[in-house]
Amino acid sequence: MPIWKKILITLVILMILGITTVLILFYGPISTFRDWWITTAMTTMSHQYLAEWFFDEETINEVLSKNQIEETEETTDTSLIVIEEQEEEEIEVEIEYENEYEKQLFAKNLDKEEYNIYAEGEGYRIIEIDGKGYEGYLAAIYNPANVKVATSKYIGRMGQYLTDISKESNAIIAVNGGGFLDENSKGNGSTPLGIVMSEGKLIANNNNTVGGGLVGFDQDNKLVVGKMSVNEAKEKGIRDAVTFTPFLIVNGEPSKIRGNGGWGTAPRTAIGQRQDGTVLLLVLDGRRLTKPGATIKDLIEIMQNYGAYNAANLDGGTSTAMAYNHKLVNDPIDASGNHRTRHIATAFIFTNEEETEKIEEN
Repeated sequence: MPIWKKILITLVILMILGITTVLILFYGPISTFRDWWITTAMTTMSHQYLAEWFFDEETINEVLSKNQIEETEETTDTSLIVIEEQEEEEIEVEIEYENEYEKQLFAKNLDKEEYNIYAEGEGYRIIEIDGKGYEGYLAAIYNPANVKVATSKYIGRMGQYLTDISKESNAIIAVNGGGFLDENSKGNGSTPLGIVMSEGKLIANNNNTVGGGLVGFDQDNKLVVGKMSVNEAKEKGIRDAVTFTPFLIVNGEPSKIRGNGGWGTAPRTAIGQRQDGTVLLLVLDGRRLTKPGATIKDLIEIMQNYGAYNAANLDGGTSTAMAYNHKLVNDPIDASGNHRTRHIATAFIFTNEEETEKIEEN
């Protein structure tokens, strides 16, 4: 048989195998891949066509209905959060930690490589996170009074890159915050969704644009998550907040997950607070062949591992970013595969005047 015929036959066989594999994955009796494909596509703003190409509306709705996160209707009970002030004498005492996660958060003089410590300083520690389908960073902020909401200085006209918001705010650590109006995936971060408050000032009240809930800190520096109006937020003494969804943990109780949670896998950002007041800022990268991203289940699991008592999902995808000293530490990838982030409207930032002075001196 001529060599060209052998090559042709081989190509035909490979093509048949490829088509057969795709048909089995998309339309076979096991729905795991199908559910993942549809939920991942339908929770994006610009790639829902990836589900609509292969499945009719009835099938898509059926998959979405059996893969959901059931949020609690509760609001944070702030009386359950007791912010602890650690003193140097207490820190020096030999402490037996409950688990390795507690040790990562609080133990002093750890071997940075062994315990995946990326950076640390006065009042914070950044831990590298590596999971089955994702990798990223968790920042622990020990004094929640130093965590605030910052916004683009051009709010209403355009957003800014997280690194620029970080510089403008003199932040040590910053992560992206709530969502923003993103028509046809061409939004420039100008118009934040829902309620935005910064240092007690109402920045935005676009509650008709989003179905999420409020995520922010009150005057006692306690993270509050709940569905509420601007007036209700003011009554609760909310000082800094954004709006997004879903809530992950409220008063120690995780949201219930049906199927894969309905959000597929993607880069994710989340915020949480432990009962001792420690704030957890989490970013997880994705959109790689072996690291597609995190599910809502993954976020809940990580937050629970590190002791979050209240936690919420923030804007994800290309928006997911963490800046340390005004430089990105994670590696965002946009929908076209380019390694870059985008303009955003809001961010959660950590500031500390004493630590900033040390950094500037060095």
